[in-house]
Amino acid sequence: MSLPELLLAGFLLLSVLGALLLSLPIAAEQPLNWHQALFTATSAVTVTGLGVVDTSSLSLFGQLVVLGLIQVGGLGFMTCAAMMMVLLGMRLPLYQKRLISESLEHTSFAELAQMVRLVVGFALATELAGTLLLSLVWMPEHGVAAGLWISAFHAISAFNNAGFSLWPDSLAREVADPLVNGVISLLFIVGGLGFVVIAELANWRPGRGLSLHARITLHASGGLILAAMACVLLFEWDNPATLGGLEGLGAKLQAAWFQAVTPRTAGFNTLDIGAMTTPSALLTMLWMFIGAGSGSTASGIKVTTFMVLLLVARAFLKGQARPVAFGRSLSARTVMEAVAVALAGMLLVFGCLLALTITEPGQDFLGLAFESVSAFATVGLSRGVTAELSASGQLVLIATMLLGRVGPISLGYLLATRKTESLRFAEGRVHVG
Repeated sequence: MSLPELLLAGFLLLSVLGALLLSLPIAAEQPLNWHQALFTATSAVTVTGLGVVDTSSLSLFGQLVVLGLIQVGGLGFMTCAAMMMVLLGMRLPLYQKRLISESLEHTSFAELAQMVRLVVGFALATELAGTLLLSLVWMPEHGVAAGLWISAFHAISAFNNAGFSLWPDSLAREVADPLVNGVISLLFIVGGLGFVVIAELANWRPGRGLSLHARITLHASGGLILAAMACVLLFEWDNPATLGGLEGLGAKLQAAWFQAVTPRTAGFNTLDIGAMTTPSALLTMLWMFIGAGSGSTASGIKVTTFMVLLLVARAFLKGQARPVAFGRSLSARTVMEAVAVALAGMLLVFGCLLALTITEPGQDFLGLAFESVSAFATVGLSRGVTAELSASGQLVLIATMLLGRVGPISLGYLLATRKTESLRFAEGRVHVG
């Protein structure tokens, strides 16, 4: 069995196990049927956040199951297994090192044990810090026990870019709270940078430059966030159902900021997604499709892939032989990987949307398109269509979430393990554009 097959089998197994637990009578006020349980489990383990039932309708046991699936899915089930072996003093088998290396974007074998410790340690420390900060708001409001649980659930969900909330309206009730907005957004931004970038920042010292990958990730992430925030302010400022219905400049800026960063696969929302204007919805789909950093808890085609495509276009327009960024040229292999990942993502979204138009003929097309991109990028933002899907439509989204989570890793593996050509053919010319 190849590494992509192992990854897909692992996520499928976790989804089925989660579905079995969620289908138990003690998991919800009203027992979930099989496709509701499977959809919820898959959405959790792929850290998507799309839901056909409200998390608030689940019992404490059901919410614990969802939270466990989020944690395992976010960090990577093989990363967790490798960490357990490291803690027990066991040596990692070669096949497992290769699998962890793929999930952490080709980290060298010699650095795997250190990287796995960093991943898990940093994640737990960040989630604990987020829980403590959020408890300052929610413990006085809900009591010590309930406040801590609400804080821990949202902190873990945010860091893993899952988007699951214990409230039906996500975080709309906290739209004007600066602490909640700041902590939640910081958690999923950090979780979306990528563990390789986090490790590099952790080891950074004055006078030591960052790698090209880290520089592109950080600069592009900042630029995309600012562009998204400007677009939200432009298209939603006078919309009475979103920014136009908020009082005060501070609340509007906070809501615009949060809605600008959450499409990068976080899934939380403080504004009603279904009430956003069509231009905002289309741009949100673009941000979701791009996603966050490579090797992170997020999905999408990844921000570095998007930037490579832009650099290729710029190089072509300027007549350059190779795309260049920060004084470094990008290899032909990097360009091919970016094109392959982006094209695979587009085809998966198109396939999902096509299937949904067949299974859900009466649904709004924009809503189905939005849901398709959200499922592929494992974001979880919704225009209210997911809960109305038929069982067939839910199965389509389940498959899309799994492929969206495992697909980029699998494609990266195939590109990384391709065979050296023993025969070269004469070049031919094809007219494009």
